Amino acid sequence: MLRGDAYDYWLLDLDGTLVDVEEGYIHDVFDAIGDRLGYGFSQEQAQILWHGLGGFRNDQLARWNIDPDAFWEAFHAVEDGQRRAEHTFLYDDAEHFADHDGPLGLITHSQPSLANPTLDHLDIRDWFDTVVCCSDDIGWKPDPAPVERVLSDLDVEKSDAGVLAGDGATDIGAAWNTGLDGIHVERHGHDRRGMCVRGDYRVSDFDELFGSSARS
Repeated sequence: MLRGDAYDYWLLDLDGTLVDVEEGYIHDVFDAIGDRLGYGFSQEQAQILWHGLGGFRNDQLARWNIDPDAFWEAFHAVEDGQRRAEHTFLYDDAEHFADHDGPLGLITHSQPSLANPTLDHLDIRDWFDTVVCCSDDIGWKPDPAPVERVLSDLDVEKSDAGVLAGDGATDIGAAWNTGLDGIHVERHGHDRRGMCVRGDYRVSDFDELFGSSARS
């Protein structure tokens, strides 16, 4: 079992790692996307794309003969940050980081219009010393550039031991590409994901990593 102070600093992914959304909201979003694209997404397809099951989303879209650029344009057009936030919940085991002792950074693929309402609605913004939303300018995980941006904000030393925890292979890739340890949080199971993501630690939740008594 890992001690909370095993690393000098922690970096965390947001969606699927600390928070998630109600299934009904996911299906509503994909119904609206489907209306724009003229494509009927099944509930299973919506779950696969939302949670990134089966690998990279753009590859999955291509397998279904859906143009990725058109999909993402429709996705961003129908999503509303405040509405998403109201249907977002915090995983109980994420509370391990509520009183984290040491530098703590958040690095997410969600854009500010989506991430900020969620952080405010769940009242967790003050958990983090810095929040970085990936972009074309900053870079996207597994590119190390957005991780390096977080490290610069945290002003940590290169000799310090750091870790990045997330639910996607891109999170582990970003960690390793930056010389950090990577913790894969698999909340859906390897069978459902259709692949096994490697990591320095692989857990189903943070209780498995720290022990539930640490937040009781």
